[in-house]
Amino acid sequence: MDKRYPDKPDTVYFFGTCLVDAVYPEAGMAAIRLLQREGVRVVFPQNQSCCGQPAYNSGFPDEARAVARQQLDTFTRDYPIVVPSGSCAGMMKRHYPMLFARDRDLSRIRAFSNRIFELTEFLVHVLKVKLEDRGDPIQVTWHSSCHAAREMGVTEDSKNLVRQLKNVTLTELEKERECCGFGGTFAVKQPAISAAMVTDKIADIRGTGAGRVLSGDCGCLMNITGAMERGKVGIQGQHIAQFLWERTNG
Repeated sequence: MDKRYPDKPDTVYFFGTCLVDAVYPEAGMAAIRLLQREGVRVVFPQNQSCCGQPAYNSGFPDEARAVARQQLDTFTRDYPIVVPSGSCAGMMKRHYPMLFARDRDLSRIRAFSNRIFELTEFLVHVLKVKLEDRGDPIQVTWHSSCHAAREMGVTEDSKNLVRQLKNVTLTELEKERECCGFGGTFAVKQPAISAAMVTDKIADIRGTGAGRVLSGDCGCLMNITGAMERGKVGIQGQHIAQFLWERTNG
């Protein structure tokens, strides 16, 4: 149970994220369908934009505040805000209050941040979903983003959902807590280091023998799957929302 919402809410907001919008729309639609199947109305405000993390991490706090304020003025009702990304959720939940520490809107920001849920966190603790696997046997492994693990603390929530699927074998990585090397602008500013890190991550993934790697963050997926495609590694990467929907729908 989550103390913020002890009863199942009728309505939630969905924060889509930039990478879901631009690269992985199927992950966003799967997440929305998972929520709707539990009887929850999903509201997707059209005025939403980036969470502000790229500007924040690049040393532009004023620009980050401007982007953050757009979300503050868009998600106005007291609905939970569900985010299919530990990275974006971590930014809005943990960093917004610091970003606005001396701002007139601090109390509003704190109230906003308190409504943020990473997707699997919300499915487990608020909706308490029970999944029935309808797929063929498969072996998968799990990559947790740094923010999902260290800021949101939702890694076990994601794994617990996968473990509900009776025909899915989850083989954990030996070095799960190591970064995949994406880090947003880090991959652009430090390409050699980023490439070395993702090479190590792929070696760990291959060592599990799994045919698919799952994650809750599209940035990590984009980095890992892109490197695997270039290296002709025959392992599929998939966002957990899409995987859960495919395994349990129909």
